[in-house]
Formats: sequence, C-alpha cells, structure tokens
Amino acid sequence: MDLVELFNKKDELIDKEVKVCGWIRNHRKQKEFGFIDFSDGTCFKHLQVVYDNKLVNFDDIQKMHVGSAIEVVGTLVKSLNEQQDVEVNATSVTLLGDCPEDYPIQPKRHTREFLREQAYLRPRTNLFQAVFRVRSVAAYAIHRYFQERGYVYFHAPLITASDCEGAGEMFHVTCMDLENIPKKDGVVDYSQDMFACPASLTVSGQLEAESFALAYGKTYTFGPTFRAENSNTKVHANEFWMIEPEMAFTDLEGDMEVMEDMLKNVVSYVLDKCPDEMNFLDNFVEKGLIDKLNKLVNSKFTRITHEECIDILQKADVQFEFEPKQGEDIAKEHEKYITEHFNGPVFITDWPKDIKAFYMKQNPDGKTVAAVDLEVPGAGEIMGGSQREEDYDKLVARMDELGMDKSILEWYINLRKFGGCVHSGFGMGFERLLIYLTGVDNIRDVIPYPRTPGACEF
Repeated sequence: MDLVELFNKKDELIDKEVKVCGWIRNHRKQKEFGFIDFSDGTCFKHLQVVYDNKLVNFDDIQKMHVGSAIEVVGTLVKSLNEQQDVEVNATSVTLLGDCPEDYPIQPKRHTREFLREQAYLRPRTNLFQAVFRVRSVAAYAIHRYFQERGYVYFHAPLITASDCEGAGEMFHVTCMDLENIPKKDGVVDYSQDMFACPASLTVSGQLEAESFALAYGKTYTFGPTFRAENSNTKVHANEFWMIEPEMAFTDLEGDMEVMEDMLKNVVSYVLDKCPDEMNFLDNFVEKGLIDKLNKLVNSKFTRITHEECIDILQKADVQFEFEPKQGEDIAKEHEKYITEHFNGPVFITDWPKDIKAFYMKQNPDGKTVAAVDLEVPGAGEIMGGSQREEDYDKLVARMDELGMDKSILEWYINLRKFGGCVHSGFGMGFERLLIYLTGVDNIRDVIPYPRTPGACEF
C-alpha cells in the first residue's frame, strides 16, 4: 500500500493490518523499542513506525541505517503524538536494501549548495520532495489548461537551423571531427556534416509552432530549450523548459487574456493539489508564499504601455541604479518598482521595436511593436509575448533592416503568403514559474539536474 492511499483511507484502516515499502528517513533507537521515520515518496507526509523488542529480529532492526529500503507490516493505530494522526505498530520490519553509515543525506540541515553536489540524492530531502512534486503538478496543470481548451500539443524540433531570437547564443550540433574540421575556400564545409548545413540546439519552438497554429488554430509547445550563454545568475541556465502557445485569429489583447487566465489557473491548481508541500515551503522557504499566490489569483492584472512605464519610473521618488530611459529596456529594479506601484501583476505593452525580435507586429507609429511582458510581484518578468507580424512585406522589410539571411527562414515567411492571418503567442520559462511558485530563488534548485556554466554532472 502506498502512503498516499494509507493517509487517504486512514479512518477506515485504523486497527487493521497494513504493509508498506519505502525508506528510512530517520531512526531513533531506545533500549527496548525504536521509532522509524518512514517515507515512500508517494506523498509529502511521513509515517512513524514503532517497533519493540518483542520482534524476533529486534537487534537487526536497530542496526538499520538511515536511507535503507525496508518493508513494514503492522497495525495502523491512532498516534499519541500531536504531530501526526496515525502510526504503525510494527509486527515485522524487513530490510530490502541496506545503506552505509556515510550516506550523505543524514537527518540534519543541509545547505542547498551541498545538495546540488548530491543532486541524485536530493529528492529524498523534504525541500526537494516539495519542489519537484510542485514541478510535476505544475507541468500537468499546464497541459491540462491547454488540452481542456482545444489546443494541440506540438513537439517542436530540438535541432534547428534557425535562431528564433536572433541573439546567436546557440549550441552548435555537429558530427564532424573537431580535430579535423573539413573546410572549403577557408570556411567550414557544412555539406559534409549530418544535416548539410549549420545546425544548433533550439532556443525556442515558437517559429515552428506558428505553422501549427495556422493549421489547428491553437497550439502549444512544452519542452526543453537551450542557450549557450555564459551567465552565472540565479535565474539563468543553459538548458531549461519553455511553454509557448500560439493562437490564430488572436491579437495582443487576446494574447494577454490567455496569459492571465493560464497563470491564475496553474497557480490555483498547484495550491489545491499540493497543500502539504506549499505549507512546508511557506513555513521554511518564503514566509507569506501562499498569501502571495492567492493574491495573484485574485488580482486584476494592470495594463500599461512601455512609454507609460518609463514615465512612471522617471517620476518615481527613487534613486535607481540604472536610469530608466524611453526607448530602452527596463531593469530588475524597475520591474520591482512597477509591481509595487500597482500592488499586483502588470502587463507592459508596446515596446520599442529596436529592442525586440524581428517577428513582432509593427505598430502604426513605426517605433514600437505589439509586444508584452508580464511582471509579477517578487519575480519580475515571468512571461513575454507578442502579436506576430502577419504582413509579408513588413516582415521581409524588417528582416532586411536587421541584415538577416531570409533563405533560412523562407518557410516561415511563406506562412504570410499562404492563408496568413492575425496571430499571437507568448513564452513562459517553466523554471521562472517554479521559482515564483516555490519561493526557491535559484534556478539550479528547481531543475532536477541543472546545466549551467561549468556544471554538467549527473
């Protein structure tokens, strides 16, 4: 029996025999009896197992180490301990898999830095039991949201010949011998490589997703993306997961409606399905976390333009480290001020076109694009989206203006010729969402096996 089933049916199982398999999280030994803190990972709660010297293998049980896998058979009874409702009086405890005394995850407080070095064992700690179950539930909530609304789940290619964002921070993929790279006229001869052209790991599935949106109406991607960026901040990783919906016949206003509705829906679902984990995170990671999330769910998201945002920042009675300027990007400190100013989430729209991607819809003013970033209290930017440029001539002109090679993206440009229409979409970094949901402030601690500069273990 799983612990999740045991706790759900505990009232009807009182005074009945149960059998559970799991791991020793702590072991307190007395002369004539002992207590085992037992977990099987199926829920956040632990079960106390009580045994005494009437058991034939009492001495062997006392030698069982923290981390060992065991099978317990016994009677479920009401507990006298105020910290738990029930416990098991064991009639047998069988060792299934031993664990040495130098097992790294002992029942004491470990730093997150230490646990990153033990990434293959850290899911056995309370913190990461909570974090990675929230990750699992949040991922399901995202799929559930889009599936229930008729979106087609699209698997974007991970190997690509195009740089969606135009930043050039891409991992190159090759089968060529790096010690003897073939060249022709002094440059790399990609005709001899696997795909006969330069190939990279994707930074976004958006461009390909647009093609599916213009066939199915609504689609979304949810998968890994990669950035060859040598950044060691708390919010950057070289491999991370992205959610990218694309919607035909939807303008920027409709895009923002989906962004707001999806975020509220996912947050509500996690709060509902992970009460034990969220209470733990609220108590031990970020005080007030649950109140913060409930406030977001019940907020009306403010909408302002980038120009209005800069005006507010410039009039603020605050000495910013980075001076806010019209036509330029905003810094983390600006994001924080804006969400505090409006006391809630804020959509910032109509960004200067010179700091945004080529595919965004150009506004009539010729200076801005129909782009949007969503800023949330305590996290800053959590989503970014735009209405995509549906005008063939304007898209081509913008690519020419940026000096882009149109031949690589001819298929993408042609979408504007073959039944193109108004369409929009957005991207949300899954780990950014998890940082917000859990209060854990480092991206390395919300990814099971983080890939960051200098770190590719496990």
